[in-house]
Amino acid sequence: MTRSSPLQLSLPVYLPDDETFNSYYPATGNDELIQELQLQAQGDKNSSIYLWGPIKSGRTHLLHASCAHAKELGRTNFYIPLAIFPSISPALFEGLESIDLICIDDIDAIAGNPIWEEAVFDLFNRIADSQTSSLIVSASKPATEAGFLLPDLVSRMQWRLNYQLQPMADDEKLAALQRRAAMRGLQLPEDVGRFLLSRLQRDLRTLFDVLDKLDKASLVHQRKLTIPFIKEMLHL
Repeated sequence: MTRSSPLQLSLPVYLPDDETFNSYYPATGNDELIQELQLQAQGDKNSSIYLWGPIKSGRTHLLHASCAHAKELGRTNFYIPLAIFPSISPALFEGLESIDLICIDDIDAIAGNPIWEEAVFDLFNRIADSQTSSLIVSASKPATEAGFLLPDLVSRMQWRLNYQLQPMADDEKLAALQRRAAMRGLQLPEDVGRFLLSRLQRDLRTLFDVLDKLDKASLVHQRKLTIPFIKEMLHL
């Protein structure tokens, strides 16, 4: 993020360098969503997106990617994961309408909290009035099912472009793993990838975290990613 206020800089959030649009493998049915996110990040469309999908479905990756894309183009951007809202203050939202791209992750984490809901609603109104900022919001459920108490906030969210993040099929998860491995200079054979899919939790966050650990282990032990090596490293 650039041109940030001291308050914004105090937020203990750091975006990973490897979560970009290039490293994201879209599931079937998500192409339009990816295109809209890129347009928002570029500032080509002055509107907002409400994106929802299960935990660990890739929502956070897409918000990180949107911020990274905006940064590459020299646009100011701000990412906030509202799952950490108990440790921060709603005052964090003050002045955010001056930022080019605002990404709010896990917005449903504050559902049922009147103070935070009011602060989010006020921010949405300021963004609408400014007509200069793009807003991307993520949640685990549609706005009408997320448990918000403020009806006007739900209405605001429904006015936005709404997208459900489509889940990946196993073959798509395998392709995503192989792309991630290739970006790290690793070769992930198909049989090894399918072994990981069969023995681990199947969400991409878990799979990518394990791949990162295996990457480091392969460097230390100077070994390729094989099923015996993975069994040894992961105690499977």
